[in-house]
Order: sequence, then C-alpha cells, then structure tokens
Amino acid sequence: MITQSVSTVLVLGLSLLSFAPLCFCGKTNGGYLYPQFYDRSCPKAQEIVNSIVAKAVAKEARMAASLLRLHFHDCFVKGCDASVLLDSSGSIISEKSSNPNRNSARGFEVIDEIKAALEKECPQTVSCADVMALAARDSTVLTGGPSWEVPLGRRDSRGASLSGSNGNIPAPNNTFQTILTKFKLQGLNVVDLVALSGSHTIGNARCTSFRQRLYNQSGNGQPDYTLQQSFAAQLRTRCPRSGGDQNLFFLDFVSPTKFDNNYFKNIVASKGLLSSDQVLLTKNEASMELVNKYAENCEIFFEQFAKSMVKMGNISPLTGSRGDIRKSCRKIND
Repeated sequence: MITQSVSTVLVLGLSLLSFAPLCFCGKTNGGYLYPQFYDRSCPKAQEIVNSIVAKAVAKEARMAASLLRLHFHDCFVKGCDASVLLDSSGSIISEKSSNPNRNSARGFEVIDEIKAALEKECPQTVSCADVMALAARDSTVLTGGPSWEVPLGRRDSRGASLSGSNGNIPAPNNTFQTILTKFKLQGLNVVDLVALSGSHTIGNARCTSFRQRLYNQSGNGQPDYTLQQSFAAQLRTRCPRSGGDQNLFFLDFVSPTKFDNNYFKNIVASKGLLSSDQVLLTKNEASMELVNKYAENCEIFFEQFAKSMVKMGNISPLTGSRGDIRKSCRKIND
C-alpha cells in the first residue's frame, strides 16, 4: 500500500514535471511557451525548419539576417504572432507595406517552404509564429552565433497592424531615447536593446537608411561627425545625395556574414553604419558601457543575445485557444 502510494506520488510528480516550464519558459497570457511543445505532436518540426533554413542560407548568406529581422519585425507589432507574414486581402492591410518593411523585409518564400514541409509532416500543428522564432535561432547558429532553446506554443494572429508596424519598430534615424522607449513598450530594457542590436553583425542596409549621416544629419547641411570621416567618404562613393536608394551596404563591413562581436568593435571605432548603431555609444552611459563590454568579450555578448532573443520571443504571444494555426502563413484560415 505504502509502495503503491509512493509510486503514485512519483508518477504524478514526474508527469507534472513533464509539463513544468523548464528554464526557458515564458509565462504568457493564457499559457506557457516551452521548448518541448511539439515533441509529441510533431517531433520532426525543429529538424524540418533547420534543414530548410540551412539550405536557404547556403544558397544566399544574407538570408540569415533577413529571417532574424523578420522575427524582430513580427514581435514588435502585436507580439510574436506571425502578423507580418499576412498578405493584404479582404479587411487585412498587410504589414509588408509599412515603412520599415517595404522593399526591405524578405525571406517570406523560405517561411512558405518551411510551412509547406510542416503541413505535409503534421497538418495544422506548427504555427507560423513558431516557425519564425525557430528560423531566427537557426539563422544565428548557422552564421556562427549562439544557440538557445526556443520556447514554443505561439499561435497565429487573425489580423495585421499597418499602423503598429509603422509606429512600433525602431527606425535607423530615431534618437536613442525614442529607440529605448520603443523597446521598453515591449517589456525590453537597455541591455536587451544593445544585445539585440548586435544582430547587425550580419546583413545589409540600404543607402536610404543612413544617407542623412553622410550629408545632412541634423538638417543643417552637415554630415554626422560621429561617423569616422574616411569611412564616410568611402560610403559616399556608393550612396550619393540622390539616387542609389536601394544600394546595399554591409552592416558589419569587417565580417559581414559571420555572427560575431565585430559590430561592437566597429561602433567603438566610430564605424557603425546606421545612426541607430552609433548612438548606442554616444548618447547613453549604460549603453556605452555595454557596447564596450561586448566589443571586448564575445562570449558575454553571445550569452546576453540568447537571453534577449528568448525574452523578445515571449512578447504577447497568442496561446491556448487564442489565434489559429494557419495552413498558409500568408493568409488567415477560411
């Protein structure tokens, strides 16, 4: 009798443990996100995402940064709910046409390919929001960055917010204070801001994103003198006063396809490409200390980047019965 009750307690304890949120779980409205969410319903989910992301990044190194950015642009608008993936239709006005995303957000075809493979393996099980969170992690790892367990269980939104996309996503020419405020509105702090900005260690920016630094930073016809002048002169050759808007430049010119801490070293050397990169050093004491710390120690940067990515991935997800599991990431279910 005693043995039986002890074993019952043990079994009960263990079964409760299997549902307990382990280390990387975020408490969200309506339930927990946890890394084992698909272990039974779609055990190959992570493997499928990883193999398609790996193929896409091997074909085009830039895709890693694009997929990472897509997750960021999703989470900052109504939470991590795959709203950024919806095309315009009926009452939905797509976030793809917002200022931060127009001619800029990319990687949608890779997400489509992942989703099609997942639908074949386990129909209507894995959300588009979770696909983006996993693709962001895999893109980081594939380019040499840190890994982390991705909490899962997000569901997909039934709508989009063009105004949210225009208003909530930090812009390259925003002041430090505006950028920090946009992060704080999402429950993120200055440490998250500096660490997540480190994702600019990979990827490109368009001439239009930093032109004002080269010619007219404060509206007085003067360049931004916090930009190292010979570097600025080099940039002007391919980013003229007018024209060349879509010309691409590496965000980290030292190791543009490797996820490392050169982004921070560049900022310390006054060679951050965007104004939003350089202000991390010049406009705030706390962020300046963090930039210097990450420039000196890649390991500390990697550790914080992983933590901040989990935190960002926990912004207001739809869980439980809220939202849907979309069949196609581009449109809401019929």
